[in-house]
Amino acid sequence: MYHATRTLLRVTAVILSLTVLVATGPARAVTLLRDADIEYSLKQLGAPVLRAAGLSPNQIRILVIDDSTLNAFIVDTQHIFIHSGLLTKLETAAQVQAVIAHEAAHIANGHISRRLGNMRTARTAAGLGMVLAAAAAAAGNGQAAVGLGIGLQSSAMRNFLAHTRAEEASADISSIRYLVRAGVDPQGAIEVQDLFRGQEVLAETRQDPYMRSHPLSRDRLRALKGLVAGASAKTAPDPGANYWFARAKGKLTAFTRAPGWTLRRADASGTSDIAQMRKAVAYHRQSDLGRALQNIDAAISSRPNDPFLRELKGQILLESRRAPEAVKVYSAAARLAPREPLILGGLGRAQLAAGNPKDALRTLEAARGRDFSDTRILRDLAVAYAKTGQTAMASLVTAERYAVQGRFKDAAIHAKRAEGALARGSGPWQRAQDVLSAAQRAGQR
Repeated sequence: MYHATRTLLRVTAVILSLTVLVATGPARAVTLLRDADIEYSLKQLGAPVLRAAGLSPNQIRILVIDDSTLNAFIVDTQHIFIHSGLLTKLETAAQVQAVIAHEAAHIANGHISRRLGNMRTARTAAGLGMVLAAAAAAAGNGQAAVGLGIGLQSSAMRNFLAHTRAEEASADISSIRYLVRAGVDPQGAIEVQDLFRGQEVLAETRQDPYMRSHPLSRDRLRALKGLVAGASAKTAPDPGANYWFARAKGKLTAFTRAPGWTLRRADASGTSDIAQMRKAVAYHRQSDLGRALQNIDAAISSRPNDPFLRELKGQILLESRRAPEAVKVYSAAARLAPREPLILGGLGRAQLAAGNPKDALRTLEAARGRDFSDTRILRDLAVAYAKTGQTAMASLVTAERYAVQGRFKDAAIHAKRAEGALARGSGPWQRAQDVLSAAQRAGQR
C-alpha cells in the first residue's frame, strides 16, 4: 500500500553504543514514501550492484524520501535513501543503478563507518544535529534496537552527510567497477553527474542537495569519464532492470503527479501491466472506481502471481469503503508475499475496517515483527489492541510510534501509562522502559 509516513531517519544497531549527541537545533522529520511495490522494484535494481560491491541485498534497504529535490545519501550501513525528485528525474535503469552503486561504494569503502566511529568526539567540533529518536524492541526477541533521529536542516548535519573529494573519487572508482561487474552500462554514472553539471558555481542555497553532499568538480567529472571510457566490459540493456525501473517510476509518478498527467502518458510505460497499473491509480485518485478496478484486474490477469498488483487492488477497495472485499484481496496478496510487512499492514488495516479486530491484531503483530519502525503499522496495531481490550499494549505501541516520530513528550506519557499496567519485568514492560529511557535522554540534549 502506497502511503507516506512522517518519521525521523533512523541509524540502527551499528551504533548501539553511541551516547546522545548535543543537537544544534530541532530535528526535522522527513516523510518516507512507503510502498512495497516500489521498494521491491528498487531492490531488484540494486541487488546485482550490491552483490558486486560485496554487500548483501537483504541487509540494505533502498527507501524513497518524499522530497522533490535531487539527492541520494546514506546515514548508516543498512539504508540507501533516494529522494523522489531524483527518482522521477532519472530516465533509465542504468542511471538508478549508478546512484545505488555510488552510495554502495561509500558503504563498502567504510566512509560512513568512519564517521559513525568518530561521533563521540564530534560533540563540539561538528555539532551534529542528532538526537536519540526511538528505543523499540527488535522483532521477536525483546532486544532493544536504538535509532537516531537526524535533523537534516542543520549545517552540521550537512557536514555529516557530505563526503570529501577524496571519498568521492574513491567511490567513483569503486562504483564503476561494481557496475561493470554487474553487467550494467557505466555510462549511467556520467549521465547522473551531467544532471548537476554547472551547479558547483552556484550559491549553496541554489544547489541541489546532492551537490552539497557529493562535491562535483570539472576534474572529478573528467576522471569519471576516463573511468567509464576505460571500462572494458561490453554491456547490453537488461530487460529485467528496465521493467523494474519503469514500474517503480511509473507507480511513484502515478501517485505524485496529477491523474490527467498519468493518463496521458500511461500507454508509453513499456508494458501493458505497468500501463494498466498506472491507469488504475489515476482513476482511483479521480474516484472512478469502475475504471480503476477494470485496469487493475487487467494487470492482475497478465501477472496473476504478482502480490503487489493485488495489494494495489486491496488499497483501491479499502479506500473506496469496500473493506470486506479488500480483506479478500489483501489476503490473496499476503499468501503470495507472507513476509512483506507493508502488505500485512494493509491486510490488518482492512480487517479493522471490516470489523475484525482479533484477526487484525494477529496480522498487525506479524507486520510489526517484520518492520517495527513503520508508524502506520504501529498506529493500526494500537487501534487493534484497544478494540480487543488490551489498553496497556495500545498505550505501549502508541508510545513507540511517538518515539519513532521524535515526539518524546507524548511518547513518555503513553509509555508511563503502559508501564503502570504491564507486568514488571515482562517483554512489553521492558519496551516501555526503552521508550522512557529514550525520552529522558532526548530531554537532556
